[in-house]
Amino acid sequence: MAIADSDALWANDPARDDMLVLVDGLDREIGTASKLDAHVKGLLHRAFSVVLTRPGEDGPQLLLAQRALGKYHSAGLWANSCCSHPRAGEGLIDAARRRVREELGCEAIGLREVGSFAYRAKFGNGLCEYEYDHVLVGGCAGEPCPNPSEVGELRWVGLEQLAQDLARHPERFAAWAPMVLTTACAELGRPE
Repeated sequence: MAIADSDALWANDPARDDMLVLVDGLDREIGTASKLDAHVKGLLHRAFSVVLTRPGEDGPQLLLAQRALGKYHSAGLWANSCCSHPRAGEGLIDAARRRVREELGCEAIGLREVGSFAYRAKFGNGLCEYEYDHVLVGGCAGEPCPNPSEVGELRWVGLEQLAQDLARHPERFAAWAPMVLTTACAELGRPE
């Protein structure tokens, strides 16, 4: 699908015209761009990836989300609980809480940043994700009730099972998911 053909996909995205924060390689703000421009032109922008957790019998469990089939890229692939971008002038934690409510219909509690990285991924439809991604981990208050335009399915998975899934079936995950999930697992697997 060419970029021009993706207009129908973008038309369903309420955040299409959000102004994203452009950054340099050290995550210093250098300007803004619309979400559409940032992804068409492959501009480095600030993003976040939320990993919601809950206690399990064998240790922490992570909430994975399958991207809805109507998403503008990586449709049907598994990723962390929620991914998005802070709007210009919006803090990371506030943006993450907002997007968890919008995408998952629940509240993120105790969010904290556990790492960050930059990555670039090009997609077959001509779009490009070039993100300085902040990995946030926190708890989940309430039962998730996902927005079907954002999420296809949800599943809770333990650290061991997740490591096996990532190793055996990397093609089932979005480009950023292995980096996000291994960063979160490294933090969650530390002895207290």
